[in-house]
Amino acid sequence: MLDLCCVSVQYQGVRALTDVCLTLNRGQLVGLLGPNGAGKSSLIKAILHLVDRSGTVTLDERPVTCQSKRIAYVPQRSQIDWYYPISAKNAVQTAQTAHMGWWRGFSSQAKAIIRAAMERLEVWDLRDRQIGELSGGQQQRVFLARALAQQADVFLLDEPLGGVDRQSEQIVRELLLELRDADKIVVVCTHEWGDELSTYDRLVLIDGHVIADGTPETVLTPEHLARAYGRGLRLVGCTIPPNPKSTSNPLSKPTNP
Repeated sequence: MLDLCCVSVQYQGVRALTDVCLTLNRGQLVGLLGPNGAGKSSLIKAILHLVDRSGTVTLDERPVTCQSKRIAYVPQRSQIDWYYPISAKNAVQTAQTAHMGWWRGFSSQAKAIIRAAMERLEVWDLRDRQIGELSGGQQQRVFLARALAQQADVFLLDEPLGGVDRQSEQIVRELLLELRDADKIVVVCTHEWGDELSTYDRLVLIDGHVIADGTPETVLTPEHLARAYGRGLRLVGCTIPPNPKSTSNPLSKPTNP
């Protein structure tokens, strides 16, 4: 399991997260939900220790800092230099260097893992293209293939569905469920609304701190959403199906009147 205990983050004296305590278990698809600036990306980076933080983060009772190979991270597309002169295949190959080291060539097994990951995300045919030449959806799938090729136990994905085409969205959604079913810990920062939220096993609603944590039907209540998004929030058809896998009776997107 992935344990966060009293995790806090601040930037230049401004507190972004305060005393976040969570236990994330294998076989869970977890959505991080909250308004812009709520600290969702900061929480992901705090787990990876990419930002200064207080508190502790452990994976199977050991600090994550000595287990980086077990954690795969896909940042927001805006944080990637798409002009960097690297092909799609070479970008995916960097996932295996964590296991093999930069000084060694790729074994036949490593090459098979890389190809399988790219074929699963349907980007093998794009392997020789520079990453900046790809569409937004193709770029996202390349970096998801990189995460998959890392063969990690934990997947931290920051808005993997942002700005992607319909084909890419379907491929990504299917992959998230496959990883969950493969007993991985999958954490997704999301701005989704509607019935898509019911596909998550668990939602964590944050706004600088954890407001609610649980199944979609227990988290997405008018009271919790008002605390996160403000009292001016107006919900239409606020009904979440009891079954997290159900796609009926969706929660409609909140609007500010």
